[in-house]
Amino acid sequence: MSNQTASPSTPDAAPDNWVSAMPAPAQPYLRLARADRPIGAWLLYIPCLWGLAFAAANGFAAPALLWFAALMGVGAVVMRGAGCAYNDIVDRDFDGQVERTALRPIPSGQITVRQASVFLIALCFIGLVVLLQFNRFAILVGLGSLALVAAYPFMKRITYWPQAWLGLTFNWGVLVGYAAAAGDLAPAAWAVYGAGVAWTLGYDTIYAHQDKEDDALIGVKSTALKFGRATAPWLAVFYAMSIAGFVAAGLLIGAGAVFYAALLPAAAHFAWQIRSLDIDDPHNCLKRFKSNRDAGLLLTLAPICDLAMRSL
Repeated sequence: MSNQTASPSTPDAAPDNWVSAMPAPAQPYLRLARADRPIGAWLLYIPCLWGLAFAAANGFAAPALLWFAALMGVGAVVMRGAGCAYNDIVDRDFDGQVERTALRPIPSGQITVRQASVFLIALCFIGLVVLLQFNRFAILVGLGSLALVAAYPFMKRITYWPQAWLGLTFNWGVLVGYAAAAGDLAPAAWAVYGAGVAWTLGYDTIYAHQDKEDDALIGVKSTALKFGRATAPWLAVFYAMSIAGFVAAGLLIGAGAVFYAALLPAAAHFAWQIRSLDIDDPHNCLKRFKSNRDAGLLLTLAPICDLAMRSL
């Protein structure tokens, strides 16, 4: 590939993203890792922050908490890239049949499966180096996610609920973050993990509506296809479960009133998503999906505000 020839972007990436300014040979690998679409890294990283914040609010104020947050930020970017590379290797035949994914590096011929596999191994090595910076228990918890990651690309072939499996996978950072700070997994960590799974069920159902027509033609399953016109009520259930999971976690750590008050902005954001969603407009769906970075950060306010009040 010529250094002057840029590789094409997928339709859901911003046309002026930073990857387009990188050397042409590097662009397919950066796009394979979804570096041109950072929302996925955010959605993987935010649960890590939840785990750290709840551990701190529960009395485990590890001196290295900010260092852990930085490490997990690197880990989220790297492992999101690795997950996307693995997913694209497995789904390369499906991706070529879907308009939104046909320009991904493997189905469009920008890189080979072998090149993608080498890149995947390199990213996994970096992720392992990051994971080894934590305590032994956190390392074991982190390794426990590998089975979920390995199975995820196949879920859309066998169930209409692949979004549930993605929720189990993408929110594992709650458990790793809590374990890194506390050295164990308290019930509050599991409550927040459950809240994250429900959150992912909501936002990834919205995301799946972009591909529902192509998915139906090629035989790929999703909650978007299962729910159809009933999507909004299901989203209300999932997002209510997310808030309920945080409320349960707050009760388990003995949080004060500020914790519950701090959940209101996130609840309002979820209500906006549901009211304004148009499942027949891919651009509308993409915008609501991406807004979940803000929703996740708003949820993070609850344990942070509680921790701040405890420190007064």
